[in-house]
Amino acid sequence: MTSESEHVIDADEARLAVVAASNALADFLRAHPESEPALTEDEDAGFARLRAAGPFRLNTAWKENLLRIAAADLTGATDLKATSDALSRLADAVLSRGLELAREEHPGDARLAVIAMGKTGAEELNYVSDVDVVFVAEGDLALATRQAAHLIQVVGPATWPVDAGLRPEGRSGALVRTIESYTAYLKDWARTWEFQALLKARPAVGDLELGLEWLAAVQPFIWGAADRPGVVADIRDMRRKVVDSVPAAERRYEIKLGPGGLRDIEFAVQLLQLVHGRGDPALRVRSTLEALDVLVAGGYLARRDGEDLADTYVFLRTVEHRLQLQRLLRTHRVPESGEPLHHLARTLGYTTDEGFLAAWRAHATTARRLHEKLLYKPLLDAVTRVPTAELRMSEAQAAGRLAVLGFNDPASALTHIKKLTAGVSRTATVQKALLPVVLHELADSPEPDRGLLAYRQVSDKLGTTPWYLRLLRDGGPAAVRLARLLGTSRYFASLLLHVPQSLRYLSDNADLTPRPREELAAGMRQAAARHSDPTAAVGAVRSIRRRELIRIAAADLLGLIDDQEVGLALSDLTDAVLEAALEIGSRGLDDVPPMLVVGMGRLGGRETGYGSDADVVFVHDGADDAQRKAAAKVVGTVRTLLGAPTADPPLDLDLDLRPEGKGGAIAPSFAAYRRYYADRARLWERQALLRARPVAGDEALAAVWTEFADGVRYRPGGLTEAERVEFRRVKARVDSERLPRGADPNGHTKLGRGGLVDIEWTAQLLQLEHGDEPAMRTTRTVPALEAAAAAGHLNAADLLSLREAWLFVSRVRNDMTLARGVPRDDLPRSGPELAALAQTLGFGEDTERFLNEYRRLTRRAHEAAQRIVLGGLDSEPWRNWGSG
Repeated sequence: MTSESEHVIDADEARLAVVAASNALADFLRAHPESEPALTEDEDAGFARLRAAGPFRLNTAWKENLLRIAAADLTGATDLKATSDALSRLADAVLSRGLELAREEHPGDARLAVIAMGKTGAEELNYVSDVDVVFVAEGDLALATRQAAHLIQVVGPATWPVDAGLRPEGRSGALVRTIESYTAYLKDWARTWEFQALLKARPAVGDLELGLEWLAAVQPFIWGAADRPGVVADIRDMRRKVVDSVPAAERRYEIKLGPGGLRDIEFAVQLLQLVHGRGDPALRVRSTLEALDVLVAGGYLARRDGEDLADTYVFLRTVEHRLQLQRLLRTHRVPESGEPLHHLARTLGYTTDEGFLAAWRAHATTARRLHEKLLYKPLLDAVTRVPTAELRMSEAQAAGRLAVLGFNDPASALTHIKKLTAGVSRTATVQKALLPVVLHELADSPEPDRGLLAYRQVSDKLGTTPWYLRLLRDGGPAAVRLARLLGTSRYFASLLLHVPQSLRYLSDNADLTPRPREELAAGMRQAAARHSDPTAAVGAVRSIRRRELIRIAAADLLGLIDDQEVGLALSDLTDAVLEAALEIGSRGLDDVPPMLVVGMGRLGGRETGYGSDADVVFVHDGADDAQRKAAAKVVGTVRTLLGAPTADPPLDLDLDLRPEGKGGAIAPSFAAYRRYYADRARLWERQALLRARPVAGDEALAAVWTEFADGVRYRPGGLTEAERVEFRRVKARVDSERLPRGADPNGHTKLGRGGLVDIEWTAQLLQLEHGDEPAMRTTRTVPALEAAAAAGHLNAADLLSLREAWLFVSRVRNDMTLARGVPRDDLPRSGPELAALAQTLGFGEDTERFLNEYRRLTRRAHEAAQRIVLGGLDSEPWRNWGSG
């Protein structure tokens, strides 16, 4: 920065520069040639003349000082910062002279301090602006009020308008207040914008001791404003109102209030100061440019963003200065065309109008983009939820607070925090800014200690990666989401530690939308094709699966997709993996016949959970021994490749539902498959086909298989009475024999009363009875129940009971896997695991309420299933079945 006194300015150069840039100052020089020496005089001389000026000479003395400041500015002797500083000092001098004249007119002993606000307070005044002030007094308030009013009457018409509208209650409020009156207003009545305005307040003239006392009294209110509910929303709403106040036709030419204008930058910067300045005194500065510097230094703002905002702010303020200098009018509107635009472009150093307009458009775009990014980033909302006390704690206080927040091992948590924030690196600086939010979000999660450990592990892996902390600070909701996910799900944390780059998904909901099967399959084929070694090829496929599991788990835990969408996404992912694995397993083999992978069970029903096996049957269309052996070899290779140990959640292939079960061929021919179902298949095997669908392999074979399977599973006329009895008998065996020893039948999500099997068998019975109706032909449970109800085969109450339970129990089962990182079917009986599960499901720490809800839903579902499967309880259409 340069000061005007450091340069000797040539008088002719100064006069030419001022006359060329300002018609108003040129007219003043022509009318007052005796004032021309003011162009090159120093500030002391200019202020001395101002202090000697009476009321009728005040305007002349003011303009002579403007001549000096404009000459230094226009000849390049001073930069924007020095020019704004000089204008602000001139405003102080004018206010001081005005107060002296007011005291001469109204003598007395009242203590009166003039507090500069707005651009004057921030010492970033422009050439033509209101000088915003408020008045604070002690003693004779009536006298102080007369002096303040006289100051406004003397200074305003002669120099800058003096505006006291920022005082409490605005223009309807008292012009002068005591400190006590001011603080009482701030405590009970002030609105968010008033605290925002106080960011720039400074005692300017008058009783500066009183002014400093006032400033000390209002500081706690300024930096406590962000603790008030809705402060971020208030500032956002105020900015929208400012934009809306400009007529739509004028916004594109408005350099201050319109989109991409100065207010965009100032609102964003002030919001960051209010939110983060509660805990960081370094942010408590008045000037916009200085605030940008300290926000960058404190890690709250990216260096590049800070530099871009500063460059844009300097550009826009310089344009504002040149606009106002021309006629010494308060304007922020860029001329549309013609000579006014030519004049502005030339005074800014552009040879063409289009050159200036292009630069302005680029800077306006930068201002708007960064305004939207900063003003609306979720991290701000998250920071305001952290109490101010938690932003300023000693180590001992932090340990106690961590314990209160729910960290079981505060000492270990403090160790992690120290490691993350140690040193003076940029990484440590940004972590210091982020950690209050991260810790607060973790405190609301089921496992804060484990979440903080995972956060440190991710940070250790990515801390020096340029995009990592930038993403957490500026990447929308990424930081808040990461903390929530790490403290909730070991499954997610484990995956992320293997692919930390997938953290990028958390910043944008579009990146958390599960990818369709076709896109996944194409990506896996391409990835596998780059490797000739089958193990490496499957490794590439696994890498894509890992990233997609992260995407699905995050979207699920964040509530962006529902439980049925989770099942569809996980099933699509498994389909794509099987398609790629089948291609890899067939490489280099001769005589491989057309092959088909049939998904069964939850995979076939597109209801895959995080802990589900992949129930599949391989079928081939070969006719000779060579083809049968090749098909068996392909299946063996696929099982080996997918079953190899890995850190990822396993993808276990279960082939037990093939014809003859474990004793049958691992890859039967389609001809043998057909013969089996024609001759020996039992009712439960026909039932299993209700959830079967082709998931990978030869399309022609898939079509003929589907036609065949439909004929087996959807028989006209439904079940015979003997088959109904058989169905009930097998269901009874499932209920009595398959529940694990010691398991609670009221708390087993799969085989317990009202669990998934209860509901799925009910849907499948309805399909076996009415499968000749096209609407009933689905492999999915809930759509089958809904189709049955729509066709009149299931009453509305039973549909509600079965559907609600199926969705809730599926959610519980998935959440247990997500929480623990390993599959689990039985509910935790008590303790931290049960509490964590209840919290994840939205029941807070009320485990009893969760258990009651689980039991209520499953009881109702079990009763509905019993009525439908066993009959005898007057529930259509089973009331005449008897007890079986």
